[in-house]
Amino acid sequence: MGSSLPAPGATPGPPARRAASTARREVVLTGDRPTGPLHLGHFAGSLRTRLALQYEHDQTILIADLQALTDRAGRLVDIRRQVRELALDYLAVGIDPTASTIAVQSGIPELAELTVLYLNLVTVARLERNPTVREEIAFRGFGRAVPAGFLVYPVCQV
Repeated sequence: MGSSLPAPGATPGPPARRAASTARREVVLTGDRPTGPLHLGHFAGSLRTRLALQYEHDQTILIADLQALTDRAGRLVDIRRQVRELALDYLAVGIDPTASTIAVQSGIPELAELTVLYLNLVTVARLERNPTVREEIAFRGFGRAVPAGFLVYPVCQV
């Protein structure tokens, strides 16, 4: 890949427009759940990489509001507000909406449709064996009262 990460606080500008419009570029899909404000850990962990990739790749950043419902169904008002704040955080850190697509999961009904289709290809037993899901269920103390959406959210990440 050859592109280096920008220094903290640096705002890289768009490189000279090469033949990128006709050349096939790699696709990057990334995103966040709107569960609270972004912090320095996000910048060090993923935002710097997104900044570095946005002019070299076809990058889509997904605000996963439906995924946030899996363990915050009672906080719909908070999730709605945090979707907007997350988008503003992306812009504030330097994500260029002319170079990267910022999309809200609930605004793409095809994602929900695909999830329903994929759910027919996986068993509950397989979902329950997912180590990450098992750890999160234990961490959140769900026990057998785990919300169905929480158990199946990895299916939509295929």
